[in-house]
Amino acid sequence: MDPRFIEILRPSADGATGAAITPETDLRALGIDSMGAIELLFTLEDTFGISLPDTDLNDETFATAGSLWQAVAAQISPGQSSPDQSSAGQVAA
Repeated sequence: MDPRFIEILRPSADGATGAAITPETDLRALGIDSMGAIELLFTLEDTFGISLPDTDLNDETFATAGSLWQAVAAQISPGQSSPDQSSAGQVAA
């Protein structure tokens, strides 16, 4: 996952368990509810210069950090991604 993506999620994680954010991290467990998901969506779209398609705006996409990152990464053009984009490593919260 891209470090920018982790940094966007980190404020939510700090209020929860303090655990590392991994692809398996449950976004609801971080306290991201439907309103939080909308705010997160806008922040991700602004940060990465993307627009998630309507088909990706569902509970499955927002279930885990990994599922959300996959949807975001699918919209990022190859030259726009950071060198760490393909990394599936953990980043401490």
